[in-house]
Amino acid sequence: MSASLLRRGLELLEAPGRGKAPPGLQRGRDGPRTAGAARRRKSAPEPGRNKATVKGRVVKSAIEEYHKKAAVNHLRANLQYMLKRQFVANKAITEQVLAQNRGRKSKDQPPKKAAKKKPEGTVFTEEDFRKFEREYFGRP
Repeated sequence: MSASLLRRGLELLEAPGRGKAPPGLQRGRDGPRTAGAARRRKSAPEPGRNKATVKGRVVKSAIEEYHKKAAVNHLRANLQYMLKRQFVANKAITEQVLAQNRGRKSKDQPPKKAAKKKPEGTVFTEEDFRKFEREYFGRP
């Protein structure tokens, strides 16, 4: 509280028989500090208003801001989207896209697939084997 408010409160609480303070103790308004006091009174902040904020600005909750910026896990929604799809791309088109995205360096190339060798069939039939067996071993 300021000194002037205290003084006024004391004046109200004073006994009715007592007069004002003697003139020597009373401070005059003509003193050198009057301009500074008036300036301080004028610039005293109002309790209901904060001048540091911009007009119309709403104070945001830190918790709400954290929830807004927190990472969201989209895995469940993405899995549902992928599982709903029945369309399967053509194998040739898939290979073509993968080939276009591959670099030209040898490390980017997929390993060469060795051609599967077919098991060589025999030229001889079972009958030829039996015939050979009869001739070689002498069995009928």
